[in-house]
Amino acid sequence: MRLLAGRLAKRVQAYSLPPVPLAPSFRIDLEIARRGYRRYAVYPAATLAGVFTNTVFGFLRVYVLLAIYAQRENVGGYDATAAVTYTWLTQALLMTVSIWGYDFANRIRSGDIATDLIRPVHPLRAALAFDLGRAWFHWVFRGIPPFVLGAFFFPMRLPDSAVTWTAVGASVTLAVVVSFAWRTIYNSAAFWLTEIRGVGTIALIVSTLLSGFLIPVRFFPDWLAAIANATPFPSMIQAPVDIFVGATSGIDAVIALGVQLAWAVVLLTVARATFALGVRHLAVQGG
Repeated sequence: MRLLAGRLAKRVQAYSLPPVPLAPSFRIDLEIARRGYRRYAVYPAATLAGVFTNTVFGFLRVYVLLAIYAQRENVGGYDATAAVTYTWLTQALLMTVSIWGYDFANRIRSGDIATDLIRPVHPLRAALAFDLGRAWFHWVFRGIPPFVLGAFFFPMRLPDSAVTWTAVGASVTLAVVVSFAWRTIYNSAAFWLTEIRGVGTIALIVSTLLSGFLIPVRFFPDWLAAIANATPFPSMIQAPVDIFVGATSGIDAVIALGVQLAWAVVLLTVARATFALGVRHLAVQGG
C-alpha cells in the first residue's frame, strides 16, 4: 500500500505539470480503442433494445418535424427530405457522439482514477482512445440500423460523392472528440464536488439545445443561432449533419471541419488543464 501511495504521489506531481507525455506507440491507442469497442459488444441485448428505442423516437421526431412542412417547403435551408434525414442521422449520432455521460466522474468518485494515474499512458489519452472505440461500436450497431430502417419508410438525402462521405467521416470523428472533451470538462467537477448531477443537468440542457439535436440550429432565430454558433456544441451534432445532407458543401464544408478541429484542440486543452488542477486536489482514501 505504501508503494502504491508513493507511486501515486509521483504521478500526481507529474500530472500537475503542463506537458503531457505521449504514449510510446500509436498501437497502444489502437489496443485501448479495441477494448472500448469490445466493452459494449458483449451486451447484444442492450444494443438491440437501444436500436428499438432509437427507431421509435426516430418515427416520433420525424412526424413532429414533418408537421412544420405542411405549411412551407423550406425552413432554414432544409426541405422536408433534408429534415427527415436530419432526424434519423441525429438518432444515429445520439449514442455515437454521446454528448452526455458521467463515466469519468464515476471513476473519480469511486477512486478508480488512482489506478489510471499510475499507468504509463496519460488518463485522458487512454480515455479518448477508449471513447473512439466506443463510438465506432455505437455508430455501426446502434446508429446505422435505425437509419436504414428509417430509409425504408421515408425518402432520405445521401452524400453523392466519395469526397462528401470522407468529409462526413472526418466530421463525425471530430464530433466525438469535441464531445469527449466537453464531457471531461464538466465531469471534472467531481474532483471538487461530491455530487455533480446539478452540473451535469445544466450541461445536458445546454448541449442538447445548442448542439442542434432537438431541432436544427438553422431553425433557430438569428440571435439564438449566433449564440449557438459561438459555442462548441454545433460541432458535436449540427456540423456532421449539415455536411451529410449537403447544407454545407465545398469550401464551407472545409471551414466547418476547421471549426470542429479548432474546438477539439481548445476543449482538449481546457480538459487537460482542468484535469491537472483536479489531480492536485485529489485525495483517495482506502486501504
